[in-house]
Amino acid sequence: MDQALREAEDAYARGDWPVGSVLVRDGVVLATGQNRQNTERDVTWHAEFEAMRRASREHGAAILTGATVYSTMEPCPMCAGAMKLAGIARLVLGTRHATLGRVDLGTYSIETFCQMTGYDLALTTGVRERECTALRRRWGKDLDWRAGVTR
Repeated sequence: MDQALREAEDAYARGDWPVGSVLVRDGVVLATGQNRQNTERDVTWHAEFEAMRRASREHGAAILTGATVYSTMEPCPMCAGAMKLAGIARLVLGTRHATLGRVDLGTYSIETFCQMTGYDLALTTGVRERECTALRRRWGKDLDWRAGVTR
């Protein structure tokens, strides 16, 4: 999770959502990813997607089967779907959408996604949760300040 947090900090410094991801298989880091939605002007450029794309391009898509994703933020439904299709076996996550008060995803959680789709995903939650949550909240405050929005 240390590396995922560094990736998230880099995204934050660039003005993107502070989400970082690391893809690991058999103890070896295959690829890292950062959210780049703002800088790339692409709503699908999420950290988990970037890590999976990089690993697939460098090692072939089969390398993803059985791998572990470390993510500072709970994967959205799009990323969870890609992880399922890729055969990702385990997810280690920092903070959750609900923890941050995010309401645009309704009652979504990675657990509800897995139940709905039959995805057998090993899940470890709350890893470095305080740091992951604080970084995301700091980004939200900075964004509001830059835009002149007050809460």
